[in-house]
Amino acid sequence: MKVKTILVSQPEPKVENSPYFELEEKQKVKIDFIPFIHVEGVSSKEVRQQKVDLSSYSAIILTSRNAVDHFFRIAEDLRYKVPDSLKYFCLSEAVAYYLQKYVVYRKRKIYVGKRTFADLSPLIKKYKNEKFLLPSSDMLKPDVPKTLNKLGVEWKQATFYKTVVSDLSDLRDVTYDILVFFSPSGIKSLFENFPDFKQNQTKIAVFGNTTIKAAKEHGLTVNIKAPTPDTPSMTMALQKYIAETNKK
Repeated sequence: MKVKTILVSQPEPKVENSPYFELEEKQKVKIDFIPFIHVEGVSSKEVRQQKVDLSSYSAIILTSRNAVDHFFRIAEDLRYKVPDSLKYFCLSEAVAYYLQKYVVYRKRKIYVGKRTFADLSPLIKKYKNEKFLLPSSDMLKPDVPKTLNKLGVEWKQATFYKTVVSDLSDLRDVTYDILVFFSPSGIKSLFENFPDFKQNQTKIAVFGNTTIKAAKEHGLTVNIKAPTPDTPSMTMALQKYIAETNKK
């Protein structure tokens, strides 16, 4: 069966040169972007109930742009003036760069990892006398607390925002040739919205081992996987699959 339509369970890319747009043009397929999950901030009252006093921490660990937004939102709600001396430990350059939305970058102490939490841990270890706050979602990757505990630093995780299943009722009567997932939450959202979902001829594309596991646990057959040595990105995996399928 030739591939004509793809649904990506994420927001549409904001950059013009996204490889998804290139894929669409090159393979003559239609790609829709609909987030299956979204983020909602928790209230400052809920943060206080977690026994979090922002003034107690000398360093903050930021694993995503959402963490940046919601940390400064809560600080504002609590009328807490973020001190210039606060140290920022950012998971990646993209997160560190995003900080500029809230602080004068060159005047702050900012430490940047390459991509994974393991990359950031030597920097955290170097400043092990700091008190670290980790503002995160309610779905924190298990390797993060594990790594921090191993480093022996003083730290606290607090939920500043939550991952919530989106309402997908508009898709009830719509079918796609390929559904693309990037997290177990996306799979969960599919079945919460459509408990009777049957895969039938639909192909399932997934990114990452935890997403593959979640798809299989829900009885889905995974047809396209990324990252692999040949296809390190999802667009490359889709490109390869579509090229092979559509030439038949």
